[in-house]
Amino acid sequence: MSLVGPIQLPHLSVLRLGHRRERDKRITSHLGLTARAFGADEVLLAGEVDSSALETWNSVSARFGGKFTSRHEDKPLSWLRQFAKDAGDGEPGVIVHLTMYGEPWREAIPKISTDRPTVVIVGGTKVPGEVYRLANHNISVGNQPHSEVAALAIFLESWVGPIDDENRFSGGEIKVIPNAEGKRVINLEEE
Repeated sequence: MSLVGPIQLPHLSVLRLGHRRERDKRITSHLGLTARAFGADEVLLAGEVDSSALETWNSVSARFGGKFTSRHEDKPLSWLRQFAKDAGDGEPGVIVHLTMYGEPWREAIPKISTDRPTVVIVGGTKVPGEVYRLANHNISVGNQPHSEVAALAIFLESWVGPIDDENRFSGGEIKVIPNAEGKRVINLEEE
């Protein structure tokens, strides 16, 4: 259940810090898919260049619809410093850092502005101390080691709220129809 209710965010990015191609390929792939499914507009991949993660995210968006984008960010700290000053419209963006050392998510979510472009940072390797200082909100979904994919899903579902799949994911090749008794998929290119 959303703590805030359905909101309309100007632009929501997820920044995956410290990606290591061989060690993190599955978890990073799932992180981007979760970002897409739970309301993000884009995922930025920082760390080792990994065309397979970008291809996976782009392929899913083409097949299932939506305007989700992805790209590699060579200089994530520089990008964050700029975003903290100017999110593209002359005003600062909102930086949310998911960390097990942060403020409890249930307490933090109502304090997060929903009227500015936002980036949610999810670390892979050791996160530089500057990220904690740049963030407007350092938030924990739990204070024990856990999956960053789970943390992102819980945070986005609680902050963004339910996603209107019909409108958000239009323009795809296939559509899954919810069904309690089996699989129902429509190939929209054949219709």
